[in-house]
Amino acid sequence: MTPAPEGMGDRRMEAEGELSMARLALDDGERQHAAEHIANALVCDPTLPDAHELLTVLTARSKDRLDLFPVEQPAFLGAVVARAHVLAADGEHDEALGLLVSAQCHQPAGRWADVPWVLDGALATRVPPDELCALAARLLRVLPDPIPRDMRPGVQPYLSLVRNSAGLWPEHAGILWVTSVLSRRMELWDEALDTALRSERAAPSLQASVAVAYAYRSMKRWAEAERAFLRALEHDPGNAAVETDVAELLATSGRAEEGLVWVERVLEREPHQENAFPTACGMRFARDGDVRHLIDLADHLREHPDNSHAEAVLTSWSQRRFWLGPVPAPSESVVNVLSQVLEAEEKPSGGTLTVSAPEPPSALLAFRRSLADFTLTIDGVPDPDPRAPVPEVFAAGPVRSIGRRVWDYEGAEARPSAAPPSPDAARALQDIAQEGWPHLLAAYDHAVRLSGLPLDDLLGVLVHPPAPLKDDAATWPEWIRSVQAWACLGIAHHRADQPWAASDRRAVLIDLAYGPEDWVTETALLGLVATAWVTPDTRADVAELVGWRFIAAMEASRTRPVTLLESLALLTLATPEMNPDVRALASRVLTPDDGTDAGGRGGRPREPGEIRPRWWRRVVPRRRRGGA
Repeated sequence: MTPAPEGMGDRRMEAEGELSMARLALDDGERQHAAEHIANALVCDPTLPDAHELLTVLTARSKDRLDLFPVEQPAFLGAVVARAHVLAADGEHDEALGLLVSAQCHQPAGRWADVPWVLDGALATRVPPDELCALAARLLRVLPDPIPRDMRPGVQPYLSLVRNSAGLWPEHAGILWVTSVLSRRMELWDEALDTALRSERAAPSLQASVAVAYAYRSMKRWAEAERAFLRALEHDPGNAAVETDVAELLATSGRAEEGLVWVERVLEREPHQENAFPTACGMRFARDGDVRHLIDLADHLREHPDNSHAEAVLTSWSQRRFWLGPVPAPSESVVNVLSQVLEAEEKPSGGTLTVSAPEPPSALLAFRRSLADFTLTIDGVPDPDPRAPVPEVFAAGPVRSIGRRVWDYEGAEARPSAAPPSPDAARALQDIAQEGWPHLLAAYDHAVRLSGLPLDDLLGVLVHPPAPLKDDAATWPEWIRSVQAWACLGIAHHRADQPWAASDRRAVLIDLAYGPEDWVTETALLGLVATAWVTPDTRADVAELVGWRFIAAMEASRTRPVTLLESLALLTLATPEMNPDVRALASRVLTPDDGTDAGGRGGRPREPGEIRPRWWRRVVPRRRRGGA
């Protein structure tokens, strides 16, 4: 089925424009052209009464009415919908409803069934319950769980239809089951439970008991959900999917160790079972926080890209750890001042901010982009020098020299050494930087969009970031970090045909990671880490590079603040095959032994990499007369 035309502007106006063209064609006797315009109108607005009225005029008493809307593959979406309405008018409701379900599967948010003949309560008497169950099952295979709110108006007519059918056939287990599943996904818990229990009573079965269990689970009635799952297993002992459901239920209800026993039992029979293996990886990661479990899951997903459960589990856990999913927010004092100034009721018109030592140039860039009327001054330079590349400060480690820099210094002031990117490259980064990623595999794959950009453009955008589409001063810090993250992921694709060890992409990412201390340090390491997730034969090399860069930051932190330290620790923990001692050191940075949060703040210890709100340091800018 070919996609619907992507129009601009109000869809109702587009539909009316198509109908105007259809009327002209009909007046000229060009019935096929009229049919095409009506089909286009139905795509723009499936519920428009005038479109349905003109469709009736076109097809009334016409022997070729179905020929006007062919559905040979690839079928046009509008033709499928129009043909369904013609068939319904002819009394062929089974086939008509099947075409609407096809349209719904293609575009689940469309209101294809929100039309009078589907909303008519009598339709349930015209479609046999077995046929309706089959159609609903097709629809359920593509609908999310739960169904997003913006998608529900398009799904509601189907729910009303199966409800009506369940009223007509109160002992039909199948129609009760689909009513339960559909209502549960619409978050109508009581209805879901009632119809599931009725389905189970009418004809006890695996699927009925699972529907009961899911309804109880949605209502957080854990014990009753567990009993229903156990009833389901009586119908099919050893069903790996249900056993995995039991494991997840136990974990969710606070019995994680018991849950892990269930999935481990499945994996004894089938080591890479498609349901149990992803769940086990997630539960092991929840138990000890060791990223190797998620890397095992990522390796499984690379080999089984169609495993939607593996995708969901990897996404779920990645979104709870910085760099695996979200990019951590910056913590530099200038960013904290920026936040304070922008939140003030009376925003100062200017001023001078003095920082005691050079902070990452990207942080200063974010401040200047947001508060251009402020003057930044730097008091001095601590030891070891954050302006110097790591090899110039620390003799140990695998990197001996740096070939490229994107920042140069004049005294304590940083200046971009890379030229601005081309307009095309700036637009490409502007587009992609609006997006996050579900997990590192997806981030790496998505960044292939940038692989065609020249290397100089990818370097240039690191220090000359395009403006966000909504130029809000408060967004600059996170925006710059997003641009830099995607640019470094793009560099990870540069000349991908070159063998890794001698590749340009490796050399450039090392130069950026081991260069002057900056947010670019973090995102270059991200590019290395993402490469290691995707390409196992790079893992030992990347682990050494990331580990030594973290150790250098630890050494520097002995005598001066290193604002990147926690972020580098997170990247270290995200790296496959990281040295256990280095991993333990990174964990200690994030969970200090004194029972405080990282950074010495009071409260419960934080799990390594756990996403929690940052405790922002409030730094008051130094004011001067006539300014802030």
